[in-house]
Amino acid sequence: MAADIDEQPAGYARLLSAEHTGAITRVAAVIAERRPRHVVFTARGTSDHAALYGAYLTEIRLGLPAGLASPSAVTVYGARPDLSDALVVGVSQSGGSPDLTEVLRTARASGALTLAVTNAPDSPLAGAAELSVDIAAGHERAVAATKTYTAELLALLMLVEGIRAGDGALPADERAALDALPELAARTLADETPTQLAPRYRFAAQLVTTGRGYAYPTAREAALKLMETSYLPALAFSGADLLHGPLAMTDPDVPVLAVVGSGPGGRSMGEVLPRLGERRADVVVVGSADVPGATRMAVPEVDERYAPLLDILPLQRLALALAIARGEDPDAPRGLKKVTATM
Repeated sequence: MAADIDEQPAGYARLLSAEHTGAITRVAAVIAERRPRHVVFTARGTSDHAALYGAYLTEIRLGLPAGLASPSAVTVYGARPDLSDALVVGVSQSGGSPDLTEVLRTARASGALTLAVTNAPDSPLAGAAELSVDIAAGHERAVAATKTYTAELLALLMLVEGIRAGDGALPADERAALDALPELAARTLADETPTQLAPRYRFAAQLVTTGRGYAYPTAREAALKLMETSYLPALAFSGADLLHGPLAMTDPDVPVLAVVGSGPGGRSMGEVLPRLGERRADVVVVGSADVPGATRMAVPEVDERYAPLLDILPLQRLALALAIARGEDPDAPRGLKKVTATM
């Protein structure tokens, strides 16, 4: 897991290379020409959080309605929704889950434009889709996904911005900003704060993660990583939902990991953090600025769209260090396999 985490700056650089940028440009150009009226994502596990990020990008940057499909509607209940005007995107590291493949087959049969975003370009999912994007993360050693998650995020970001441009190509200013990501990621991973924080939560019984907007998928992915590797019950809430009741469960014995960026989503967390302070919660903030009363895991300040590619890095390192501190083996989580086949 440590090796996979450390490879992420190189993974960003690889996906931003001419070879892979060109491939994503061609796919984005086809989608822009087809002009779908709405976008439906389908995914499981970690990839579901990447898909949620993709849905935020789609609605905010493209102005298209977007949502996450429930694969069981198709595979368990036999539903055949009319997706003739949709782009249906299957997001999967392995491309091997039968239910996601069936959703894409069904969507394509109904007339949808289908796209697979996967680390396995020869997978069944890629074969079922009309279009395919290779996230080029390379072999992932650990069961808990890290580098494939961030590669999915970057691929979806490049794809959406290419569609927005109209011809599939990233605008020059967008490209320049993305080219800075590998160095920013390396700088983020060099900070030892996550490792230093791990002993503080060795005996935690439960934990809450929270964020709004683009940060909400990060909060959900962080919770999953903690549950997978440390078996620590971790509940993820959007900042808004946290105020609608779950805030009552926070107290000095329930740590809160809050993802607080510098854009609109981060600013909206200004309503949440004081309420956590009233509860005397133990708050750790992931962000570029200090928050009074909270410990901070620092990340560079970037456009809020890019922040999920950096914010998750210290949280991955915290999950790794906390698992070791609790006497667990993060490379062999009990009951988990690299490819989970669901129908």
